[in-house]
Amino acid sequence: MSKTTYLITGGAGNVGSALALELSKERTNTVVIVDNLSTGDHSKIPQVENVTFIKANVNHYNDVVPIFGRYDFDYVFHYAAVVGVQRTLDNPMMVLEDIEGIKNILSLSKNAGVKRVCYSSSSEVYGEPFEIPQNEHTTPLNSRLPYAIVKNVGEAFFRSYQQEFGLPYTIFRFFNTYGPNQSEDFVIPKFVKAALKGEPLYIYGEGMQTRSFCFVDDNVDTCILAIESEDQVNEVLNVGSDIEMTILELANKTIELTKSSSEIIHLPALQEGDMTRRCPDISKMKRLLKRDLITLEDGLTQLVQHYEIRKTS
Repeated sequence: MSKTTYLITGGAGNVGSALALELSKERTNTVVIVDNLSTGDHSKIPQVENVTFIKANVNHYNDVVPIFGRYDFDYVFHYAAVVGVQRTLDNPMMVLEDIEGIKNILSLSKNAGVKRVCYSSSSEVYGEPFEIPQNEHTTPLNSRLPYAIVKNVGEAFFRSYQQEFGLPYTIFRFFNTYGPNQSEDFVIPKFVKAALKGEPLYIYGEGMQTRSFCFVDDNVDTCILAIESEDQVNEVLNVGSDIEMTILELANKTIELTKSSSEIIHLPALQEGDMTRRCPDISKMKRLLKRDLITLEDGLTQLVQHYEIRKTS
């Protein structure tokens, strides 16, 4: 069986660590995780023989050059980024520095003859919704937030490297992806943990803003199938769920599922960064997966079980 070597930048995060774990199940694969642990965590990295972790900052060229010199990468997943609405609003310069990481990874991948580079873009590239569901061919570019701007710039760099140098890419536009390893400052882990403790669930504004929530297994399976598919070469792919719901509905569902006594408390609406609607067109994703997506109820149940096990261990 052929040996394949993967690089996952940001691999100590929620999605990157789950991707590494899945790829490592094929024992002939070599998976290299690069992360500076600014938002990722060492505890999320799979502790298996064919996964190697290197602490490095991809935004610093001299950090990354030796890694490309040491390994002959077949596929690169560039997932390293500053994430989280509040974190990106509080650290705009740190967000903009991620452009350097994009340039470094693309330049080194081109020179190393990588077969394909994959980029974790975001639903934020859609800005305020121009149409629902949000389709890969429609990108209104109407958001002024640094995070959305960087993701759009990143997509432009990936397309430009393909056009100029022939470096194949696949761009994943991730919509809210949750799972056991998601940081606690995101809405689903925040709600579930509060509900399990009987503490209040806090919502910005009236809670009428909508999102769709994708369990991490659906995200990872889609991304792996995408790099195995010639149809996704030089393509953009929405990765998420097409079940749209309000944040208030999510809070109520979490309380119901956990049988919690928690109350819902409304905070002042965020001044910026909290888009009114999010719901992707996932026709391409469904054709790849060829199975039903994991329901929110099933995903939340898995999350509750994970937290309860961790609490007792």
